Amino acid sequence: MAKGAGENDATGKLSGEIAHSREIVRRDVTGLRYELDFPRKLRRSFRTETVLWVSAAVAVGVLIAMLPARKKKIYVEPKIGGGRPEKKLLEAGFVLGALKIAATMLRPVIVDLIRTRVLGSVPKTPPRKW
Repeated sequence: MAKGAGENDATGKLSGEIAHSREIVRRDVTGLRYELDFPRKLRRSFRTETVLWVSAAVAVGVLIAMLPARKKKIYVEPKIGGGRPEKKLLEAGFVLGALKIAATMLRPVIVDLIRTRVLGSVPKTPPRKW
């Protein structure tokens, strides 16, 4: 019987050590989760140090705004014998203006021509008087 009581004592001691080591691991994992919870840490820091965060954001914005912009150089080779572009633009504007005036003046003639072609086979009837 003494042997049985010693075995129970050893298993109880072993169970206690296992429970103790589980508690240590649980505490370590909880602490690790607490330390690695960065979003919560940032929110708490923003609540306690709002002025510091806002001023840091303003400083970063000013720094980015003051950085010199990249200046890109574009080299254009002139066309040989192509004439001046300003002159071509002026000529195109003149031609478009002349076409608009001509279209306005020729519109009644074109409408009459189409009317005679489409309605040419239909006899003309005098309008009725009521």
